[in-house]
Amino acid sequence: MSDAEAYIAAITDPGRRAEAERLDAIFRDVTGWRPRLWQGRIVGYGSYDYAYPSGRSGTSLATGFGTGSKQIALHIMPGYQDFGPILSRLGKHRTGAACVYITRLENADEAALRDLIRTGLDRLATLWPVQPT
Repeated sequence: MSDAEAYIAAITDPGRRAEAERLDAIFRDVTGWRPRLWQGRIVGYGSYDYAYPSGRSGTSLATGFGTGSKQIALHIMPGYQDFGPILSRLGKHRTGAACVYITRLENADEAALRDLIRTGLDRLATLWPVQPT
């Protein structure tokens, strides 16, 4: 069992664990990659190395999710500024710098979620090479 699979299995709230299991299946299906645990709480799929003109560089997950007691964070790199048409189909959500937050997976449109994941990865790949995890 991978660290990400163990993390999902250890979620104590049965509803959140079921959502995480479903999200894992969706992300695996869309990306074709197995998950890796990032920062001890983010289930990520793929990675990329980035370097900014400022000299800042590093490695980050390409896409993924995190679950909390009140919301689910969908990590869509490098951001989703031009993803308005997809987000309008997703359902009730709010946005952050590179995350889309939903309260319950059952309230999100799965086709829009799949499109969001794929579009985010496609956009990311135009900026940096994306690798499977």
